[in-house]
Amino acid sequence: MKVIAIDDLPADPLAAASVFDQHWLPYAEEALDAGDDVTLAFAPADHTHRMWRLAMVAGLARKYAPRRINGVAGEGEAIDAAAGYLAAAPGVTGQYLSLDSQAAGNPAQ
Repeated sequence: MKVIAIDDLPADPLAAASVFDQHWLPYAEEALDAGDDVTLAFAPADHTHRMWRLAMVAGLARKYAPRRINGVAGEGEAIDAAAGYLAAAPGVTGQYLSLDSQAAGNPAQ
């Protein structure tokens, strides 16, 4: 599974969605076109970003099925653990998960 780290998005959710659409969406679609499953790794953001991120991931999942794409928001080891879990979970696609770096451990164990 290819992990694409999304960075440098504006704090305003409408501006962030626009920057994602212009800059990061082509990378995601290129990977999906190449046959890769994708995890989009977003930096943490407040609740105002949840819906545009979920809509983007869900739309890509429908468009590129049976390729899988998911989005996660977090940092560090939480991103790595989620990417590992998603790579091993072939039925999960079109999801946006907000991660907690204070988590109880690896959910795959």
